Amino acid sequence: QMQLVESGGGLVQPGGSLRLSCAASGFTSNVYSMGWFRQAPGKEREFVATISGGYGSRNYADSVKGRFTISRDNTKNTVYLKMNSLKPEDTAVYYCYSNPYWGQGTQVTVSL
Repeated sequence: QMQLVESGGGLVQPGGSLRLSCAASGFTSNVYSMGWFRQAPGKEREFVATISGGYGSRNYADSVKGRFTISRDNTKNTVYLKMNSLKPEDTAVYYCYSNPYWGQGTQVTVSL
């Protein structure tokens, strides 16, 4: 059974950092592209970052470029999203994605 499980969300102050993890099971994650999306209350789900299979090229939404970094550890079948310089507008539920599978989401709240 193919599954994606996120962890690492929480409450952080503006300017702080968090690292999200997405553990994949039931398939070899380094073969496939994997990504992060997020959905804030009352808004559409939006793309955040993706890392390709194989070579591992990365793409980011303009809103997170320079602050977020996507990476993967093939030995752990896990993809990470390191988030620095967090802003209140980064508050959302963050979802891991590898077509056609979605994780359950992890809440990130940026607030004083």
